[in-house]
Amino acid sequence: MSLSDAQIAWISWLKDQKRCSPRTLEAYAHALRYYLDHLGRSISGDLTLEDVVAVSSGDIRSWMAYLRGKDNPLSARSLAQHLSAIKSFHSFLDLHFDRPNVQVALMRGPRLKTTLPRPLNIDQMQGLLNETHMDSDKDDWENARDEAVYMLLYGLGLRISEALSLRVKDTPLGDTLRIIGKGNKMRALPVLAAVHDTIEAYRRQQPFPLQPEDKLFRAKRGGELSARHVQASIQHLRSRLGLSDRATPHALRHSFATHLLGSGADLRSIQELLGHVSLSTTQKYTQVDTERLLSAYAAAHPKG
Repeated sequence: MSLSDAQIAWISWLKDQKRCSPRTLEAYAHALRYYLDHLGRSISGDLTLEDVVAVSSGDIRSWMAYLRGKDNPLSARSLAQHLSAIKSFHSFLDLHFDRPNVQVALMRGPRLKTTLPRPLNIDQMQGLLNETHMDSDKDDWENARDEAVYMLLYGLGLRISEALSLRVKDTPLGDTLRIIGKGNKMRALPVLAAVHDTIEAYRRQQPFPLQPEDKLFRAKRGGELSARHVQASIQHLRSRLGLSDRATPHALRHSFATHLLGSGADLRSIQELLGHVSLSTTQKYTQVDTERLLSAYAAAHPKG
């Protein structure tokens, strides 16, 4: 098997067996190209699959040093993603073609600083939704659209990409909404009446003739609404409300999870609603809630 054949087979495996998203496939393919280009510069002639299988820990460290030291050095998180891609490729070669490389498997990436989600509190969240109605720079249907998107992020805990993937044929929303999330994993979410009503209010007001397969959310001139637009809209709102720069579209999803946890929802339920593969990812919200409680305690207690 040639190196090119192995690359194609690996990408197909990631797509069909591991069900990686298109974004992950693109990032992993990009990382592998960087890796192979770097290895190719250290040998004479064309790089072969056997050359790649035989790489040493020193070769890997040299490659990581290159990524850190080039004109635009990668962050620790990006470097970790590159290493994850390379480990995946070598693991694939071992699993499917019996060509292991123990040194690559044992290679450790950079330590990543753990960052906690930064949700809005309930008053801030309500203020943001209320302020959406008052943007005089936009037509009424645009304000209705923005509120509908925000309600999907906060009311159902969707990611931006998931909210913007809704099509006309998905509406009116029923009691549940089926969403295809990361890794092509499907989850069914209960639809709150407030979310349903907000979506319908936007549907009645939006001015464009749309077909069932068209994306539901439209930009000012009728094209598909982009994630960049949603980010810019919330940036505009947080400036008007005096919120910190942590008030991002993804913070609405964090707020959904944190407010549920604070109201007594269990972690397993929140995990399913968010579509997290690992419970450890969801457990970050317990730390956020603990921080909130401690802060409130320190501010309110007479001895605080």
